[in-house]
Amino acid sequence: MKKYSTIHYKNYLGLENILGAQNPRSASIDAEPAHEEMLFIIVHQSYEIWFKQIIHELDSVIEMFRKKSVDERNIGTAVVRLDRVKEIINLLTEHIGIMETMTPLDFLDFRNYLFPASGFQSFQFRKIENLLGLAESQRMTYGGHHYGKFFSEEENEELGKIADGNNLFMLMEDWLERTPFLQFKDFEFLELYKKAVENMVAKEADAIRASDYLTEKEKESRLKMMGSTDTYFRSILDKEVHRKMVDEGRQRLSYEATLAALMINLYNEEPLLQLPYRLLLTIIDIDELLTNWRYRHAQMVLRMLGRKIGTGGSSGHDYLRETAARHRIFTDLHNVSTLLIPRSELPELPLELKRQLGFYYSNQKSS
Repeated sequence: MKKYSTIHYKNYLGLENILGAQNPRSASIDAEPAHEEMLFIIVHQSYEIWFKQIIHELDSVIEMFRKKSVDERNIGTAVVRLDRVKEIINLLTEHIGIMETMTPLDFLDFRNYLFPASGFQSFQFRKIENLLGLAESQRMTYGGHHYGKFFSEEENEELGKIADGNNLFMLMEDWLERTPFLQFKDFEFLELYKKAVENMVAKEADAIRASDYLTEKEKESRLKMMGSTDTYFRSILDKEVHRKMVDEGRQRLSYEATLAALMINLYNEEPLLQLPYRLLLTIIDIDELLTNWRYRHAQMVLRMLGRKIGTGGSSGHDYLRETAARHRIFTDLHNVSTLLIPRSELPELPLELKRQLGFYYSNQKSS
């Protein structure tokens, strides 16, 4: 039997180091320290501690998907851990409300002591972005500088390795491309799907033309909008169209991975696809929650600083608002919804594919 040494609560948690790490600069300079600086420090330290936990969870999920054969049980574990990441991001967003108990004048009492420190210099947050798979081409510069300028050579090397392939986006793409149900054999899914899409688009067009409350101009406008939707369907019906969209930067996920994601979404109620579907939904949720956090952060900065520049030299609110719009990672998974068709139009799965998806027993029982 193992013997465990005893330990005190404060030693186990390292409380002396943690609680001794709040050192307001105003306290060492001003005769009357800025009361609100303590709150500012603690909130940002809390962010960094939670960033560490997010990295811990992402590292574990990435390790699971780095293998060429992903154990189905690992998918459930990955969903649980990514759900935890979601809850942490929600918590980080709630931290902003605590920050906003400080008024703009309160912040100005100690803001001058922060230059040139900035949240942009958070290595852990840049690591999270890279672990998720933010593309280099999407990144905005900060005051005209690449984000790597603010980190050591070792830190840049670590970020580079993650960006080169050890990230969730690339491993998810690889996993989707390997999903076995892409081998359709005699199941002409794309042909059947194309007919279903044509039927859906035709029904919608007929409904618009038959409308008695739309003007002719409005009908024409809506039919044109449907045309652009029909064009997007070609990205999955024509592999060459998809390749061109990738080359132009309008699409990032490979054709095979997009097709797999579409299948998982369309047939998400099938037993073998339920966990993969939850996994994709959880990744989309993380992407969305990070975007919400960025917008919320931008609004807080606008409230506190108006149009003042950031302490690190950025344009402040404008920069943060722009990152919320551009630093989205899994847009292609969001866009799969554009390709969905009604359940009533879904091509019926053949018996062999049902067997692969875990339906053989239930099908035999019902027959």
